[in-house]
This record gives sequence, C-alpha cells and structure tokens, in this order.
Amino acid sequence: MSWIEALILGLLQGLTEFLPVSSSGHLELGKVALDIEAKESLTFAIIVHAATVLSIIVVFFKDIRELLTGLLKLQWNESTIYSAKILVSMVPVGIVGIFFMSQVESVYTGNIVFVGSMLLITASLLLLTYLAKSRNKDVTFLDAFLIGVAQSVAVLPGISRSGATIATGLLLGVRKDLVTRFSFLMVLVPIIGATFFDIIRTAEPNEVAIGTIPLLVGFVAAFLSGLFACRVMLEVVRKGKLIYFAIYCIFVASIAIFLG
Repeated sequence: MSWIEALILGLLQGLTEFLPVSSSGHLELGKVALDIEAKESLTFAIIVHAATVLSIIVVFFKDIRELLTGLLKLQWNESTIYSAKILVSMVPVGIVGIFFMSQVESVYTGNIVFVGSMLLITASLLLLTYLAKSRNKDVTFLDAFLIGVAQSVAVLPGISRSGATIATGLLLGVRKDLVTRFSFLMVLVPIIGATFFDIIRTAEPNEVAIGTIPLLVGFVAAFLSGLFACRVMLEVVRKGKLIYFAIYCIFVASIAIFLG
C-alpha cells in the first residue's frame, strides 16, 4: 500500500465513521473503485480504527472523565446509571459479534448493489427523523437497548452506525444533543473490542505487510478527519440538517446500484 492509498483510506474511514453515510459501505465501494487489495490488511484496519477511537476520546474527553470519576466512587450515581445504559446498548451488537460474525463477514464481498440497497435504508432512517416530535427526553434503559439494536443492524455495509443510532434515538423522542452524545460514547467499547479481536487475527499467515509510512499516514488522516467529522455531526444534529446526508446516501446508492 502506498502512502497516497493510505491517505485516501484513512480520510474515508475518519469521515464516514461519524457522518451518517456508512463507513463500511464506503470502504466496500472504495475497494471496488480503487482496487486496493492491501486495504484488507488487518494491521491497517486496526490503525485507522484506533485513530477514530482517539478522535472520540478527544472530542468527549470531559464527558469520559466525568463518567470515570463517577464510576470510581463505587456508588449508584448519575455516572454509573449512564454507564449501565451504555452496557445495555452493547448487548445486541455483542450477540451479533459472538454468534453471527461469520455471516456478517460473508456480506463484505464487494457487492455494491447490496451496499447501495443498504444506503437507501440509511437514507430512509435519516428522512424519518423529520417525522419525529421534538421532546426533551433523556435516554432510558429501554431506549438504550433499542438504540443498541440499531447499532447491531449497522454492522451491514451501507447502514450507517451513527445514522441508525441517532435516528432511532430521535424517533424515540430523545433530545438531540443527548442522543448524539450517547451515540458516540456507546461505540467506544465495541470498537475497542473489535480492535483487540483484529489484533489476535493479525497472526494469520495471509496478512499483508504494510510499511511504517503508510500506517502513520493512515492513522493521522483517520484521526484528523475523525475529529472534523465528529464535531460536524454534533452541529448537524443540533441544527436538524440530516436531510442533506439522506440526499447524499440516495445519490451514492443510485450510482452503486446502477453500476452494480
């Protein structure tokens, strides 16, 4: 993998991980469009995912610090309740990861028609948010589980994780800023868990070796673009401008289905 290819894939990962356009779907389309075989390297996947995790930590550092401080008090307080809700949200994706991982991986075959179809589902979810009534509701335990179900469905390429979780929260009546915060914080543990799983898999003999420079370029690109996308998404949800991403998803889906 060249450093330019690493730059492209790093930017693609960082931007689409947080914007509601599906990072997995775009990477599948990128695989077909760019024909970059080395992007399948688990080492590179680990690097760019670690970069996106770091970008979340930077943006939500204050929130994470407050949660950890509250947890260390070993009391049933606001922080432990919130953390418990995050744990509840992780149950559906955990079930998918443990029992259905092989079926999920079989979908990642560069089938751009399938990706396009899933992007249309993402667009539909984003459009549905305009039917949601504006309410000043916090995330309940039931809401956390249902948002977690949306996250588990988003393992399919083309369905945006942030789009599905935020849209579900808005449809449940959760306040915009609260559902966006919950959506970003709830993904930290699953991404870290998937990264550790990938680290174990890097022992496989078919792993493609990648130089230090491409890995560094990919990490920096994913981190900086992730920071940008994360902050943009917070502002977009606050202003209720998800329709623009819905239109974008429909546009990309139409091209993918037509070409496929």
